[in-house]
Amino acid sequence: MASSAAHPAFPSRSNAFGKLPERPLATFGTSTNQQRGDLQRAERERERIERENREREEQNQLSEEQKEEIKEAFHLFDLDKDLKIDYHELKVAMKALGFDLPKAEILSILQTHGAPSSPPNPNVPHHPRLLLSFRDFQSVMTQRILARDPREEILRAFELFDEGGKGKINLNDLRRVARELGEGLEEEELAAMIEEFDMDSDGAINREEFLEICMQ
Repeated sequence: MASSAAHPAFPSRSNAFGKLPERPLATFGTSTNQQRGDLQRAERERERIERENREREEQNQLSEEQKEEIKEAFHLFDLDKDLKIDYHELKVAMKALGFDLPKAEILSILQTHGAPSSPPNPNVPHHPRLLLSFRDFQSVMTQRILARDPREEILRAFELFDEGGKGKINLNDLRRVARELGEGLEEEELAAMIEEFDMDSDGAINREEFLEICMQ
């Protein structure tokens, strides 16, 4: 019987494929963290673009007059002209636009949309205040104006006519407003306006009649 030849040994893995490169585990962790950071930055950028597009669409729904009113209110009450407003400036600016909000709601707006003030001198103790930029003020006011009931706007106009809060606009009120606006209307024209819309024939226009005129 022929003697059996020794079976040749299989080559070792390192000899057959070459030695696998040694890669520290810390390298994998660094790569994963970098990818996670890139994803987070991309997500923040996507959210920023979406927010800007949404704000642009909302602002396009405002009239030019409303946009100008927002701009004027901000710059009028930005007393130190740093393009940011604090709690007190925000409160009076919003009130000028017809939004007389309680303290808690003003603070909520600042906490949601504001940013802390920077210290004027890093060597001096600083108590940061929350400040609202013009862009954020514009966004907040745009949303609130669009969400406002149009009846509120009409009733605000009614109050401008109704001197003394009588609940009615009479001939004297029309005469005063015409004079303030520089409208040279004759007495007969003013009386005809009252007569046309005075549905209960009391010589004046009440809130319901004024609403009906403006909502037509």
